[in-house]
Amino acid sequence: MGVAAVARTFWALGAVFGFLGVAAGAFGAHALRARVEPGLLAVFETAVRYQMYHALGLFAVALLLGRAPSRAARAAGWLFTGGILVFSGSLYLLVLSGVRWLGAITPIGGVAFLAGWLLLGRAGWRAFSLPPRAERPH
Repeated sequence: MGVAAVARTFWALGAVFGFLGVAAGAFGAHALRARVEPGLLAVFETAVRYQMYHALGLFAVALLLGRAPSRAARAAGWLFTGGILVFSGSLYLLVLSGVRWLGAITPIGGVAFLAGWLLLGRAGWRAFSLPPRAERPH
């Protein structure tokens, strides 16, 4: 997959995860508030918050790929995507299903988030150490 296609993919994933994060937040605030205990509602809100942070991170990945394509930026995007699915997804399922063991896989998503931020930082550091793409010799 070419750089432009990968950047578009991460942009689209950021938009989809952002949309779903807002929808999940509204669901939690309106439909879940009366149905689950406050502690579980806080878990749900944590899932929404981290999903939103990393949806925004996916936009950053897409923009960085447009400036200076790199394996690190691409990997960061996939780690953010996987982290959202595993971290936020496991917390959503835990709250909605009551299956407590799902909390045991949540840290895997957290590690993916951490690794993604490190790689995004590395990719950005390198990208902004270079002149803008239009000014680089071809």
